[in-house]
Amino acid sequence: QVQLVESGGGLVQAGGSLRLSCAASGRTFSSYAMGWFRQAPGKEREFVAAISWGGGDTYYAGSVKGRFTISRDNVKNTVWLQMNSLKPEDTALYYCAAARGFTTTRFLYDYWGQGTQVTVSS
Repeated sequence: QVQLVESGGGLVQAGGSLRLSCAASGRTFSSYAMGWFRQAPGKEREFVAAISWGGGDTYYAGSVKGRFTISRDNVKNTVWLQMNSLKPEDTALYYCAAARGFTTTRFLYDYWGQGTQVTVSS
């Protein structure tokens, strides 16, 4: 079992940056691929970024590619999402999640955090 706690959200102006963190508990963290998803009001939860268990593979949604970077440290049991050049359309509740395989499919993620709010003002 993996428990996930996100932090680092907040209010930022367009063009600014934020770094989200996701702290994981459990000794099996390094065996899971990790992902970030987001959900804006009235919209479905959507994929943002994923990283393989060892960190060697990453994948991004087209809307964030080149602006966001996902990374992880299996010693610290933490995954991060560095978000640069933020836009108002990035405003959402951001979730981290753990999956057995490297995937962008929401339903294949087994464990979820409670989310951290990101608000980008224009």
